[in-house]
Amino acid sequence: MPYNSINELPESVRNVLPGHAQEIYLAAFNSAWEQYDRPEERREGADREETAHRVAWAAVKQQYEKDEQSGKWVKK
Repeated sequence: MPYNSINELPESVRNVLPGHAQEIYLAAFNSAWEQYDRPEERREGADREETAHRVAWAAVKQQYEKDEQSGKWVKK
């Protein structure tokens, strides 16, 4: 189900991503949730929520990367 705010994102997202990256995640997840509402639009038989999470992480990775030394997500 779409998220109404950053506070509703899973802890696994909120605890690791900086604020701006969380905003990207939220927007991408909600967009993908709407876009991939039909099973034939998804890859490998993934369910709607799984697809939306994959799209959201891909969107974050366009602008952020995980620093190898600190393990924190930083802007590219």
